[in-house]
Amino acid sequence: MNLVPYAGGSTDLMQGLPVPVYTTDRNGYVTFFNEAAAELWGRHPIIGEARWCGSWRLRHLDGSRMAHQECSLAFALLEGRDVHGGGKAVAERPDGQLVPFIAHPVLLRDAAGNILGAMNTLLDLRTQTRADEADMRLAAIVESSIDAIVSKDMNGTITSWNEAAANLFGYSAAEAIGRPVIMLIPHDRLDEETMIMNRIRIGERVPAYETIRLRKNGMPVPVSLTVSPIRDGCGRIVGASKIARDISPNKESEQRIRLLMREVNHRVKNQYAVIISMIREIGKVAITPASFVDQVRDRITALADSHDLLVEGGWQGAAIRELIEAQIKPFAARSRLSTFGPEILLGPGAVQYLGIAFHELATNAAKYGALSRQDGRIEIQWEVAKIAEGADTFRLVWRESGGPATKHGDRQGFGTLVLKRVAPAAMGGTSQLEFTKAGLVWTLTAPLQSVQSASE
Repeated sequence: MNLVPYAGGSTDLMQGLPVPVYTTDRNGYVTFFNEAAAELWGRHPIIGEARWCGSWRLRHLDGSRMAHQECSLAFALLEGRDVHGGGKAVAERPDGQLVPFIAHPVLLRDAAGNILGAMNTLLDLRTQTRADEADMRLAAIVESSIDAIVSKDMNGTITSWNEAAANLFGYSAAEAIGRPVIMLIPHDRLDEETMIMNRIRIGERVPAYETIRLRKNGMPVPVSLTVSPIRDGCGRIVGASKIARDISPNKESEQRIRLLMREVNHRVKNQYAVIISMIREIGKVAITPASFVDQVRDRITALADSHDLLVEGGWQGAAIRELIEAQIKPFAARSRLSTFGPEILLGPGAVQYLGIAFHELATNAAKYGALSRQDGRIEIQWEVAKIAEGADTFRLVWRESGGPATKHGDRQGFGTLVLKRVAPAAMGGTSQLEFTKAGLVWTLTAPLQSVQSASE
């Protein structure tokens, strides 16, 4: 291949260039091209025959056909002047693939200034486009990230700041960029920045660790922080990128879990105390081991039903009507039960002890009272008495009808103990148990505060 001479040039040098380069004589006929140019064109044109450009075909950026003599190198040679700023075009390969490029033609002259030919350097826009697209994708990812992403130079000056960082720390990008990153670090943690920068300088990445940073208003915020070095095109470390994730919700969840575990522990101990008391009292009245086991099983089942309501209510409490229906359901159809009263959310303690009381009443009613006969019914009514001076009072009446006449002494045992002493005492109230010809009547009176859930 013959090369039009130029100062300091050589075919070997240009052949080794990674960018497409070719030369022409003064009439525009190609005298040399390197392999990078051939790869862009998708062909090896014939030296001395190809003119102006080695492309099979040329197109304008809008897709229309471009004659070879319309390319920027042809303009430079035909007009006898360098074309500054480059010219954009599209090379069409023989296989139909289109390659956008920018041409940078330079006229080659002898010592007297006469034009000997031209050299054209082509920039493949596909590479630039892919880089631009990658940069845009990266920028979009950074900007849309839910984590705060901040970059800084080696002096600790903030150089970039995404929207999540603005939301987390309270500074806008305009307020943060150009300021020292230590404005985000509490005074007692400034040594962290020294440690981080020492590791960044030797190219190490700082894995995620939990720490505290400051918001614009001075309030601390717990974050999970990851720091990585930023390198320039030559591989030199020029800064650091920090990713900060707000872990306030995690910390709050951990605190809630700890509180919940303590509360669960407290409530389990209360349950144990109730069960132990129940076993002790049943043991006093049970006649045989078998009856003892049956009674304990039935009461624990009733306690579990009340516990289920508390779990469903997040241990805030349970509605009184739901508690009544849950305890009566094993003994009678809903149609045999009438309930009247305002909606009240019972506290956990009231749910457990009232649940036991309703179970005892329903058990006795099924054996001896209203539920032992087909036409028997149970009516439960409750109200809140508004007292001018002192705390409001909760009053509940269980009334049976349609059953056999009752008399004192028919229902002695653990159930009587629960109704007269255990349940009223647990709620700081009093009770009255009446045996009438129409059926049993149980009345409970207690301070509303000891019955109602604290969340109410």
